[in-house]
Amino acid sequence: MRDIYESPFSKRYASKEMLEIFSPHKKFKTWRTLWIVLAEAEKKLGLGITDEQINELKLHRDDINYELAEQIEKETRHDVMSHVRAYGAQCEKAKGIIHLGATSCYVGDNTDIILYSEGLKLIKKKVLSVISKLSRFAEKYKDLPTLGYTHYQPAQLVTVGKRACLWIMDLLMDVEELDFVIDNLRLLGCKGTTGTQASFLALFNGDHEKVKKLDSLIAEKLGFTNVMPVSGQTYSRKQDSRILNVLSSIAQSAYKFSNDMRLLANLKEMEEPFEKNQIGSSAMAYKRNPMRSERISSLARYVIVNALNPAITASTQWFERTLDDSANKRICLPEAFLAVDSILNIYNNIADGIVVYPMIIRKRVIEELPFMATENILMEAVKRGGDRQVLHERIRVHSMEASRIVKEEGKPNDLLERIANDPLFDISLEDLKNVLKPENYIGRSKEQVEEFLEQYVYPLLEKNNAQEINVELKA
Repeated sequence: MRDIYESPFSKRYASKEMLEIFSPHKKFKTWRTLWIVLAEAEKKLGLGITDEQINELKLHRDDINYELAEQIEKETRHDVMSHVRAYGAQCEKAKGIIHLGATSCYVGDNTDIILYSEGLKLIKKKVLSVISKLSRFAEKYKDLPTLGYTHYQPAQLVTVGKRACLWIMDLLMDVEELDFVIDNLRLLGCKGTTGTQASFLALFNGDHEKVKKLDSLIAEKLGFTNVMPVSGQTYSRKQDSRILNVLSSIAQSAYKFSNDMRLLANLKEMEEPFEKNQIGSSAMAYKRNPMRSERISSLARYVIVNALNPAITASTQWFERTLDDSANKRICLPEAFLAVDSILNIYNNIADGIVVYPMIIRKRVIEELPFMATENILMEAVKRGGDRQVLHERIRVHSMEASRIVKEEGKPNDLLERIANDPLFDISLEDLKNVLKPENYIGRSKEQVEEFLEQYVYPLLEKNNAQEINVELKA
């Protein structure tokens, strides 16, 4: 509906699969799954719960009666109890054992971790896809010399492929962090109102071993190995901060890539893909603005700033529970996942079709290379009998003058001609040009690309059985 606000993530940016993970239906189905799992575990540990009751719960797990739940919530102002009662209305025989012994955080917190786990695994899949695409790009251009930049000033040559490896390296570090966070996610389990499990101890007539077993049974049924060993009513909100930190880290990596692409587009050395009918500017028809890279930058900035939300929440929780996390948490975590999903969709799209202009790259290399080759020219002149100290000063003077006429007069770099015309050097212009082969100034760039891909990137992709994904951008 056009007269009601709709999140840009839903309409414009995020993928259907990530939107489904954080959809209301997915959440409420997971609540019902948790109630089923709780009942099964309690039955196994000896409570008077029947198979008939559990089967009734399973029968109605997916056909959620939302209208009734919404009506009850208007009356009770409590989302969990509204769904407990709505579920009970469908399960006449089981309604008395739904949510038995549990608090709202049993379904709320455990559901969040389940959804975050799915979201992080989808994020990892997309990061690996970007790495795979950039690896092909790095291999293809591993020996194409290009200007390196320090302080955005021309510096020693690198290669196009070597620069791509810098982008990949950032993502490799992100995968390491993703693996750590995914492997260490902890369910809340069943802890009760202040984390003491008192209600469950009462249910099991003081049997501590059964109460302890309840936590592990629930985790096992949900596919988790880790449960919070101690908690208040909620799991520690540092877990949310840890999750958003890794999402922020991925956003930082993508931001760096997108900025590099925007600068390279200005230099006309590289561009993001540009469709046949794409419009770069509403006013300047000739323009090919790096709009996708700019969108990455924009979304990444949002995620990086958003990482402060759970950090502040984790640091301001009072004792065993306070509710000032709830509204913030239900916005900042899902939105961060949707934003990073959007970023990676665009990153995948760009990485799949980066356009390189070798002739422009070579032209700029040749314009700047004489300055960078002065040490090699000096060594060649000394081998021909020149005085190193005298020649060093002559090169300095020639370089300053050549630089001046480039900047002040807009003339071509004539450093080579100046040196060739200086009898102290005894080197012809042809000999000087032979010294200036760009491939002689890239150091170990080509070898570094090959070694990096073989030793680090390909093993990671193989270990994770990484598959490249094709992304159709929404807009």
